[in-house]
Amino acid sequence: MSRFANLADKPKASPKPQPQPAIIGNEDGTTATASPGAPLKSNSRAGRKAIAAYFSPEMSLAMHVCARKHGLSLQELMAEAFDDVLRKYGQSPVGE
Repeated sequence: MSRFANLADKPKASPKPQPQPAIIGNEDGTTATASPGAPLKSNSRAGRKAIAAYFSPEMSLAMHVCARKHGLSLQELMAEAFDDVLRKYGQSPVGE
């Protein structure tokens, strides 16, 4: 006897109706649609690429504290650091 035999006897559930995409109003007056279940992207991320790295908890805390102390976001602080590295290696800084 199959351990799944009782599952074959059950009627199949009807499929759930698919939710409609949400319409999102942007600050500039434009609208965008978001597919259901997909994370919404912020306008600040439009046309940008993520750069990820892993650091020790001590480095993470030091960067967060430094950013907070100087009234910057972590992203602003990291952009400044990346610009400094680019200058060091002879590249022109890009900024945010």
